[in-house]
Amino acid sequence: MEYRLLGRSGLKVSVLTMGTMTFGGKGAFAKVGDVELDDARRQIDMCLDAGVNLIDTADIYSAGLSEAIIGQALAGARKNGVLIASKARFAMGAGPNDRGLSRHHLVQACEASLKRLRTDVIDLYQVHEWDGQTPLEETLEALDTLQKQGKIRYVGCSNYSGWHLMKALGISERERRERFVSQQIHYTLEAREAEYELVPISIDQGVGILVWSPLAGGLLSGKHRRNAEAPQGTRQLAGWGEPPIRDEERLWRIIDVLVAIADARGVSGAQVALAWLLGRPGVTSVVIGGRTEAQFADNLAAADLKLTDDERARLDAVSAPPLLYPYWHQVRTAGERLGAADLTLLAPHLAAD
Repeated sequence: MEYRLLGRSGLKVSVLTMGTMTFGGKGAFAKVGDVELDDARRQIDMCLDAGVNLIDTADIYSAGLSEAIIGQALAGARKNGVLIASKARFAMGAGPNDRGLSRHHLVQACEASLKRLRTDVIDLYQVHEWDGQTPLEETLEALDTLQKQGKIRYVGCSNYSGWHLMKALGISERERRERFVSQQIHYTLEAREAEYELVPISIDQGVGILVWSPLAGGLLSGKHRRNAEAPQGTRQLAGWGEPPIRDEERLWRIIDVLVAIADARGVSGAQVALAWLLGRPGVTSVVIGGRTEAQFADNLAAADLKLTDDERARLDAVSAPPLLYPYWHQVRTAGERLGAADLTLLAPHLAAD
């Protein structure tokens, strides 16, 4: 297992992170999975044995049950070297202050997560989504206070847009608050929108990238094939609805190349999709999940899969995002003055121009 520094911090995390949205199966999360304690223990042990050192959860997953299961599975002496990441933002009650990123809700949510996780500290505490009604100054001050109290060690964000993230980083610098060391984003072969702003910001500002749902809810697992009956058990078929697919024919073109490479290498499509992500600029770790031990075992094997330059070029070409403005204009007129962050998106287009 490879370990990478998380953003500008000195914390090293495994390139694969264990996702636990499948733990619990309460409410709407039953569509994703319903892994109970005994199976969760086995899955956690499998990931730790493979070298994974980061377990990711959130208070909203099965209304706190995912955190509670992790707390029970790691009860007693905390397993050596295990890092816990959790998130807060979404509604955990019916009251008007039981959601959002206010100081009131963040402090309350963090203390509740600590109890469920049976730990004194959360290693990476992430705001789960943007809150446009709470001043960022208030949110960052609350996170800074929690860090100074020793309840959290590092802070990150998730599902922010580019301007949200840059504004937060600017406030942290101006007010000397804890800055986000990471952002957790959706990024796959099928969904490369993050390359417009979020990936370049990560390169430029030293923010680590954690990737959620790297297999597009199972669509990039290799089990889906053109003109074949869809396999049972994927999140899309279960009605989860994430991510949205706007161009089905483009998806099938990507899957065609993905499964061709996987079949030629004798590996699963999931391993190829994960290996592609691990080679993308700025990516620190990819969050893998599963209902079964077999799914985790298959995903864990991606850590050792190295794609050839030709395989990577084929995947890049079939999934390349279109150049929106101002990027097509920059390719035409600014090519000789672009920096490393710009080139994460524009380099292939300059080479072809």
